[in-house]
Amino acid sequence: MKNNPADFWNDRFNSEEFVYGTQPNVFFKEALDKLKAGTLLLPAEGEGRNAVYAATKGWTVTAFDISKTGKEKALLLSQQNNVSITYDVVGVLDYTSNEKFDAIGLCYTHFPIDIRKEANQHLLKFLKKGGLVIFEAFSKSQLKNNSGGPKNEAMLFSLEDIRQEFKGLEFKLLEEKTIELSEGKFHKGKADVIRFLGIKK
Repeated sequence: MKNNPADFWNDRFNSEEFVYGTQPNVFFKEALDKLKAGTLLLPAEGEGRNAVYAATKGWTVTAFDISKTGKEKALLLSQQNNVSITYDVVGVLDYTSNEKFDAIGLCYTHFPIDIRKEANQHLLKFLKKGGLVIFEAFSKSQLKNNSGGPKNEAMLFSLEDIRQEFKGLEFKLLEEKTIELSEGKFHKGKADVIRFLGIKK
């Protein structure tokens, strides 16, 4: 990986192809479809697949990422689907908003380990009391698979990591499981993930 994460992601997204696909993450979609539309925050949203899906379902969507190229593709995808999203190019710890959101979606947001706990706690400040976090990311068991994710075990999650880093949530679901991923060319095949649904206390 390059020293500058923004350069890495700008390079990865720098193609006409949507490298993680244009369809929403399956777990995110299933959870969102059960909710009444409201306000949604999507950190590290990349090329916009989850943001655009939520917007088509009536959500007011705010997204951000460190990648300018990711933003450009997300806005293109939103135009193709005749919806609008708000999308900022900013690092997670620099993100700020006066708004408190009804839901936050975290799909494969593997922040650098030196800021991860602080970043996750920072994001929870923007969630309403009673608001929902929808989370899916690679577990530490993912290292043995070739279906995507960081190759640094420290950047992967354990169930205990989740409990420590998302204090202030009541977990309605928290599980580690093996799934079959089909999300563009970089998330493909058997994968070990952690998923949770957490309500802000």
